Amino acid sequence: FLLTAIPMSLIHQVLAQYFGYNQFRPLQEDIVRSVMEGHDTLALLPTGGGKSICFQVPALAKDGLCLVISPLIALMKDQEEQLKEKGIRAAAIVSGMKKSEVEIVLGNCIYGDYKFLYVSPERLASDYFQEQLIKMPVSMIAVDEAHCISQWGYDFRPPYLEIANIREMFPNIPIMALTASATTEVRDDICNRLKFKPGYKIFTKSFGRSNLSYVVRHEDNKYDRMMRILNTIQGTSIIYVRNRKKTQDIANWLLSQRVKADFYHAGLDFQTRTEKQNRWMKNDIRVIVSTNAFGMGINKPDVRSVIHLDLPDDLESYYQEAGRAGRDEKPAYAVVLYNNNDLAELERKKITNFPEVEEIKTVYQALNNYLQIPLETGEGQTYEFDLLQFCANYKQDPVKTYNCLKILELADYLTLSESLFLPSRIKILLKNIDLYAFQVERKEYEPILKVLLRSYGGIFDDYVRVSETEIARRLECDKKIVIDLLQKLNKFGILNYLPSTDQPRITFNCNREDIKYLRINKEYLEDRKNRFVVRADAFKNFITNSHQCRSIMILSYFGEENLTRCGTCDYCRELNKMELNEIEFENLKESIIIHLEKESLSPHELVKHIQTIHPDKVTAVIQWMLENGFIKTDAGGQLTLVSKE
Repeated sequence: FLLTAIPMSLIHQVLAQYFGYNQFRPLQEDIVRSVMEGHDTLALLPTGGGKSICFQVPALAKDGLCLVISPLIALMKDQEEQLKEKGIRAAAIVSGMKKSEVEIVLGNCIYGDYKFLYVSPERLASDYFQEQLIKMPVSMIAVDEAHCISQWGYDFRPPYLEIANIREMFPNIPIMALTASATTEVRDDICNRLKFKPGYKIFTKSFGRSNLSYVVRHEDNKYDRMMRILNTIQGTSIIYVRNRKKTQDIANWLLSQRVKADFYHAGLDFQTRTEKQNRWMKNDIRVIVSTNAFGMGINKPDVRSVIHLDLPDDLESYYQEAGRAGRDEKPAYAVVLYNNNDLAELERKKITNFPEVEEIKTVYQALNNYLQIPLETGEGQTYEFDLLQFCANYKQDPVKTYNCLKILELADYLTLSESLFLPSRIKILLKNIDLYAFQVERKEYEPILKVLLRSYGGIFDDYVRVSETEIARRLECDKKIVIDLLQKLNKFGILNYLPSTDQPRITFNCNREDIKYLRINKEYLEDRKNRFVVRADAFKNFITNSHQCRSIMILSYFGEENLTRCGTCDYCRELNKMELNEIEFENLKESIIIHLEKESLSPHELVKHIQTIHPDKVTAVIQWMLENGFIKTDAGGQLTLVSKE
C-alpha cells in the first residue's frame, strides 16, 4: 500500500505554507518521503532536530487524520495550540478532561475534518476510545518519544505496548516513530514492538554537535567556577540542579552577584512558570536555574551554555539537557561541575531508585487509603495528587515514595501524569431559544451570559477556554463574583463550567487489590536495576574519564562508529595546546609508558630518551599525564607509572 501517486512537490508547498520554510533540514525530507510512500519509519533526530515537522508535514499532505501518541502532556498541548494558530484543526485528549469534553473531541475527529489528534499512551487502552478511533479517517500514526516502548530504554512505559494493538486496527497505514536518543539495542526493540512491516526504514542523524563543546570539571567550589563560566561565556544560560529549593537558592545567589537570574521547577503554578519562561525567552532574564522540568519543547536557539551543577542519572538524559545549548549552530558550551559527593550520590541511587517489595506494598496501601479507594474499585479513575502532602500525611520519604510509584507504574497498576495546567472551560448546554427564555426570567444572569456569547464563539458546540479575569474586567466586577455566577449557572444546568486546574494526576489502571495479592516481579525489578547501573556507570565514566574525547564517548554510547576527535571538548582543547595530532599524542604517551615501565626517570632524562619529537611537546604530554593520573613523581622527583589496580 504505497502512496506514490501523491506529488512530492506537495510536501514543499506544505512546508512553506504552514511552517514558512523554503527547504527541509538535513534528513527531514528523506523521513517525510519515506512515510509518504507508505513505509513504516523510525527517525532518530537529536534534541532540537525538528522532529515534529517530520510527521506534521506528511499528515497535512495526506487526506485524513494523524494520530499522535506522546507521553509529554505539556508538549502535546503546546503543539496543539501552535497548529491551531496556523489555522490547522488539531485536538488533544489529556488527563483531567471531563468525559463530556472527551466525547466532543472524539466526535470532532470523526466528523469534523480534523488533521491531528494528540493522546497519551494510557488513553489507548480505553475500550470507548478504541470504539471511536476505528471510526476516524486515520492516515498515519506518529509515536513521539518512541524509546519509551522499549524495555531496554531508560524511560520504559508499559502503556506504550498498547500501540501495537492500535496499529492492527489500521493495517494499511504507515507508522512513524520518533526519538532524540536511543542506543542500537533500543532502536531494534522499537521496530519489533511497533511491528514494523518489511521494507521499513530507519533514519539516524549523527548525535554529533560540532558547535557544542563538552566540558567537565571536578570542583569543590562550584559557585565560583559557575561565575567564571558565566563571566567568560556571554549570552543566556540554563543551570540544572536536582532539588527545587536549590533552584531558588542559586538564583538568589546569582542575583546577589548582579546576574539577571530566576528559578523554575514543576512545583510553581502555571502562570508563574509561564511568566518566568517568557521573560527568559525574551532575554529579560539571562540565567534560568531549574530542575529537569525546564526545557522540554522550549525552542530557544541562542542558549550559549548549559551548566549541570547536579548530575543526571544517565547519558541519554544528559545528552537531551545539554543539547538545549547552541541550537542556532553557533558555538555553545555544555559544562558539568561535579565533586566526590556527586559521585557518591550517583552510587546511592542504585539503591534508592529500587526500593524493596515490602516498601512498594506499603506505599500502594497508603495511596489507596489517602484517596479513599475501597477494595475492588478504582479502575479507570483519575485523581489529582500532591506527592509532598501525601508523604507528610504518611511520614514517607518523597524520593523513595516517588520511586515506589514509578515501579507500580511499571507493573501497570497506575499511571503518573506530569503537572498540567488546564484553563477554565465552558460549554452552554441549552439551545439558543431556551437560553433566551432563561435570561428573560433571571435578569441577574443576563450580563454574564451576554459577555460569554459575545466573547467566545462556538460555545454551544464545544468546550471553549475562558478567562474569569477577562470576564470580570468586562463586567467591571471582582473575579470571585464571576466564579460564583458561573458555578450557579453550572448548578442550574445552563452551562457546564470546568474551573482551571494545575495538579499532577494518578490514574488507576485496575481495581484496588489486597496488598498480599500485589504482583511485583522481583526478577524484572532486578533486571531494571542492572540496566540502570550500566547506564549510570556509563555516565560516571563520561565525567571521570579525562583521557578521551567527550564527543567520541557520547557518540560511541549511541552506537556510532569510525569517529574522530571533536576538537572542541576540554580533552581536545588540551590536546590542541600541545600542537599534536591524536596519533602523535597516543604514540608519545605509549613511548613514555614503555620507558617508565623499565625504570623511573626524571622529566629531563625522559625528554632526552625521546629524541624524535620536539622537547616542548614531550614535556607537554608528561605534564598532561601527571595531571590525569597516568604517572606521578616520587619523593626524589623521579617519574613513575601509577598502578591501575
